[in-house]
Amino acid sequence: MTSSEAVELLSPAIATHGGVWADLGAGEGTFTQALAELLGPDAHIYAVDRDANAVAELKRWAPNAKAKISPVMGDFSQPFEPPRQALLDGMLFANSLHYVPEPGVVLARLADWIKPGGRVVFIEYDRRVPNRWVPYPIPITALPKVTAAAGLTAPEIVGRRASLYQGEMYVAWAGRE
Repeated sequence: MTSSEAVELLSPAIATHGGVWADLGAGEGTFTQALAELLGPDAHIYAVDRDANAVAELKRWAPNAKAKISPVMGDFSQPFEPPRQALLDGMLFANSLHYVPEPGVVLARLADWIKPGGRVVFIEYDRRVPNRWVPYPIPITALPKVTAAAGLTAPEIVGRRASLYQGEMYVAWAGRE
């Protein structure tokens, strides 16, 4: 996916500019860059990934991003310290939560990092058959159960896109009250 396609897909889920966000499972940062473009120069994004090569790539391009990017080595599916002490304005899971066997449990732990009124954004594949790239699919019909387990609002689906890898991708967000 190109950077402009990522911005287009993500934009309906991002309601504000600035703020402090975490991109969990950031990989090499396609959606981190899109998030930085949408949030602008007053934003600070913690880009978290467990792969050392991905974090090295994040560190390579982060100084030239449209927002402050802090690459963080970490596995969001396991308990670890939040990347900052104050609460976050938002959190992004772009094609990352489907690697977690129990996404509701993990999301419930991480939702505590979001301030009231904050937003959790999901980009996932709407497919039902697991494979090695999407071992624990989260179809649109399952997302309300995941967000409810975390104490978040019901998700709002704000975008869809045909996937090159079968089916569709969707974008949704849920809030913390």
